[in-house]
Amino acid sequence: MKSGIDLYQFERELWDEGIEYIGGVDEVGRGPLIGPVVTACVILPKDFVLEGLTDSKKLTEKKREQYYQYIVDHALSVSIGIKSAEVIDKVNIYEATKLAMYEAIEKSSIMPEHVLIDAMKLEQLEIPSTSIIKGDAKSITIAAASVIAKVTRDRMMIELDKEYPMYGFKSHKGYPTKKHVEAILKYGLIDGYRKTFKPVSTILEQQK
Repeated sequence: MKSGIDLYQFERELWDEGIEYIGGVDEVGRGPLIGPVVTACVILPKDFVLEGLTDSKKLTEKKREQYYQYIVDHALSVSIGIKSAEVIDKVNIYEATKLAMYEAIEKSSIMPEHVLIDAMKLEQLEIPSTSIIKGDAKSITIAAASVIAKVTRDRMMIELDKEYPMYGFKSHKGYPTKKHVEAILKYGLIDGYRKTFKPVSTILEQQK
């Protein structure tokens, strides 16, 4: 147990109540200027152990890739929800994240009996759920979902980088770094940019 946090505390309480299938849900990609928001729903077996698993942002890219494969190989269910930049622009990033979370849960090969969600509340969910602030550092199931979501989205950005290497998607993954903004100003906007996000919205305004 790293840093003294029991990553199984929430799961154990539910297991003790006789709940077997616990879905951990997390998102990645709320901050980038381009690409979708990606969510994952992961259900782990009770005997799942992965030393060092925590919030995916705290892991190196190499470690995340290794953990991703281990989770895929050992989880009972792994499912993904994706909402595009168009959806984000239409309903806003917060609502799009929720829609992607619902999608990931619905696609689960085993329907969870209880869902642990990182920070968000899913009011329309018909399954009992618990929203946990900083859940990806407190729950093993949410931590697993955070790795799945992060690796999935990063791979999409790496693919985009192959098409448009001048933007540097491989390194910043679409987040608004100084280099990224400079590349937008130099090369313009390509498909997939979130038109409601600054500085994209400002650039579009100036082009009118």
